[in-house]
Amino acid sequence: MSANVFFEAERLKFFRPLNSSRRELLAACLRTLFERLHGPAADYSHNLNRESLKELVLPVVRDYQNAVDSEDGQDEFNTAESTDPQQLATVVIRVLLRDGWLEQFPDRHGLVVAFRFSRPGKLFAEAFWSLHRPSRSRQRNMRGCRNALSAALADRGDAHDLVDAYEYAEKVIEDLTDGIDYLQERIRHLMQEASTHNQWDDFVEFLERFQRDYSKQLTTDSATLNRQAIRQNIEALRIRLSDAKFNRMESQLKDIAQWAVKEHNGPSVFDWLLGRIEDLVNAACDTKQPTFVKSMETYIRRVTGLVQQSMTLRTGQSRHAYLGVIANLAKKNTETQNRLLQTIGEQIACVEVRLLDPSSFKLRSATQRRKAATISLKPIVSREARLDAALRRAESEAFAVANDELVTNLRADIRLFQHPVRLSSQPLHTAKELIGNMQAVEAVRSTKDGDLIAKRLSRRVENEYYSGFDYEFDFKKKDV
Repeated sequence: MSANVFFEAERLKFFRPLNSSRRELLAACLRTLFERLHGPAADYSHNLNRESLKELVLPVVRDYQNAVDSEDGQDEFNTAESTDPQQLATVVIRVLLRDGWLEQFPDRHGLVVAFRFSRPGKLFAEAFWSLHRPSRSRQRNMRGCRNALSAALADRGDAHDLVDAYEYAEKVIEDLTDGIDYLQERIRHLMQEASTHNQWDDFVEFLERFQRDYSKQLTTDSATLNRQAIRQNIEALRIRLSDAKFNRMESQLKDIAQWAVKEHNGPSVFDWLLGRIEDLVNAACDTKQPTFVKSMETYIRRVTGLVQQSMTLRTGQSRHAYLGVIANLAKKNTETQNRLLQTIGEQIACVEVRLLDPSSFKLRSATQRRKAATISLKPIVSREARLDAALRRAESEAFAVANDELVTNLRADIRLFQHPVRLSSQPLHTAKELIGNMQAVEAVRSTKDGDLIAKRLSRRVENEYYSGFDYEFDFKKKDV
């Protein structure tokens, strides 16, 4: 089976324009063309003919006409005709056509030859355009994942909602990764050019971006804030789905998500997709979002340190100004010096200077510090406050059941009866046993040892406390 080759035919030297002496001009032209052909304000009613293409490129050529890298030697952009903007625009269009960025096609409506991006040209031009375009996304992918899972739970929910939730979860990782890369780039740039004058505009841009994107990403669309709701929706999809809807969604997933069919492992694409969504959300909460916040703190700390350093240097410069005045005064003649010093003496005659005795400043010893710490009176806790705290602690622990305790009891029952144990067979004599049964499935799936498995059965559990699918708990079969 032969592999697809990218650098062939007209794409043989696809990146040659970006390695020329006018690469900044070429990148700017690609951004402008993408904005015209595929941007938000693109005019799809009219194709781009040669005259309109040249009119579009010409202002960019004038702006970047002097941006030439002389170290790259002579090429087609350094010829005599490149000094004329009209001719340079023609050269730019010819190069983009020759190396596969643009392509021609017949415009049958206008009976002219029109121009458009080639498929790889469009993809790479979009990258240049996206880097210079301010983000307008509301960064609501975490809420989108939560809402898509809620839609899948509804009566009219289908597999499309589940695939949407998976794509939203992937976008959450992309959003946070993009923010981390942006902040790390700003930190590297800050270290390379440690100047407040150069970095102040970048910091203002960061504050605007924080107000526009990052503030929402850390509040309403926070991974931590929506994590519990997403977990509840995933657990509800695993437990509350009827057999008919489960089979329907499984069949739909096999039709619309062929990639999931190829990648999944286990008996069900549905369960695999829910597990992948849960893994992505956990990765966003446990890894990506803390890294994003840490990168932001590092950048702000570096900028703050740079500003403090600049202020210190300015203060030092103002102190050195006195030395400069004294040096200039030494160059004057005696008459000028006496006149200036007499004027200064009249101004400071009313000033009274008092100096503190250095012997009055003494460091406290360790014994004195401990003594000072023990002198402070500890607050007296009343009996009512202690009783209230004990009652609150007792209420919070009255019906708390540890997952480890539940898993230990299930292991003991399985070993005792020598066969799998069902959820419906567990006792319900006390409130603590009821709560333990309701969280038994979660306890088995979250155990660190991973030696137990919870298998959902087709029959349901119906009692006076709750209703739902029955589950069978057993040890995982070890591979031979």
